[in-house]
Amino acid sequence: MKLDEAKEKFIQAWGTLGSSWGISRTMAQVHALLLISPDALSAEEIMEQLSISRGNANLNVRALIDWGLVQKELRPGERKEFFVAEKDIWKVFRQVAKERRKRELEPMLSALEALREVEVAKGDRNAKAFSDTVEGIYKLGTKADKTLDTMIKADENWFLGAIMKLMR
Repeated sequence: MKLDEAKEKFIQAWGTLGSSWGISRTMAQVHALLLISPDALSAEEIMEQLSISRGNANLNVRALIDWGLVQKELRPGERKEFFVAEKDIWKVFRQVAKERRKRELEPMLSALEALREVEVAKGDRNAKAFSDTVEGIYKLGTKADKTLDTMIKADENWFLGAIMKLMR
């Protein structure tokens, strides 16, 4: 397989995977392109290589910057902005985990915290079922939060060692 074909397959596969993670396919494809590019790319280069519009390229690059996965690179004498992705996949994984935690898990736990305050009258089966379900989800969510916190703070060697122990 030639390099150009391999790059295209990687970009398409990363885009499909991104859709499974809950981000747009194009955002994942822009990220993939920047991941495999040895040099920072301009919006025009991203547009050209992915055959997307300027607006689409800019929107997705800004979203990747918001996620902390891409940084802007300024070059002396250039008016264009250039963009580069974090290449350390462990750092990428940890950053994605931090963002998903902040955007998804923390708001859910806040909502569940408020719902845990529902008063359950003696003998009210509906209220008890509701309360038990909310409590169960809250406990699972707090365990997931602690696990994510451990993974985010861990270094790569510790994490991979822990995974290998689980697989034995």
